[in-house]
Amino acid sequence: MAVIRVRNSGKVVDGQENVHAFLECQGVFFERWDMGKLPENLVEKFDLTDEDKAEILKSFDEDIRSLAERRGYVNWDVIALSEKTPNIEELLKKFEQVHTHTDDEVRIITAGHGIFIVKGDDETGYFNIELEAGDVISVPEHTPHFFTLMDDRQVVAVRLFIDTDGWVAHPYEEKEHTI
Repeated sequence: MAVIRVRNSGKVVDGQENVHAFLECQGVFFERWDMGKLPENLVEKFDLTDEDKAEILKSFDEDIRSLAERRGYVNWDVIALSEKTPNIEELLKKFEQVHTHTDDEVRIITAGHGIFIVKGDDETGYFNIELEAGDVISVPEHTPHFFTLMDDRQVVAVRLFIDTDGWVAHPYEEKEHTI
């Protein structure tokens, strides 16, 4: 279950209802999916073949299509990051730059953990959303954010896109250092 840590106040938000309410106030979509649909051979597997990725998409096909229909997504895929990922350090450096998108950024965590750092309203500032398997998040378009891994450095996520060209990051410059 996701946990939120507000950077400027140290406030911690946990529990599904509290997390959902906090994120809704910040314009971030959040829900939980049943990970019992994931085949046992893919639970906590981070070095995925193309066949494994296809199996993940098949396992959650109904959920993905429902979310896509509700929110206008037309394209999806699976990304897996771990110590076995070629050029993991370079990828993480790219992900860890504050940026925005012209589409919302959607992730369904199916294994492992990840952290989205999102710029909230002026009072809240930046907050961490610590995600685990079953967490579904959509960071709204034009919202400054970045992504990183937790200490275990392992995550598998389904990504959904509105733009058929996928996900394009646009650098974001803070007026003052607030991260």
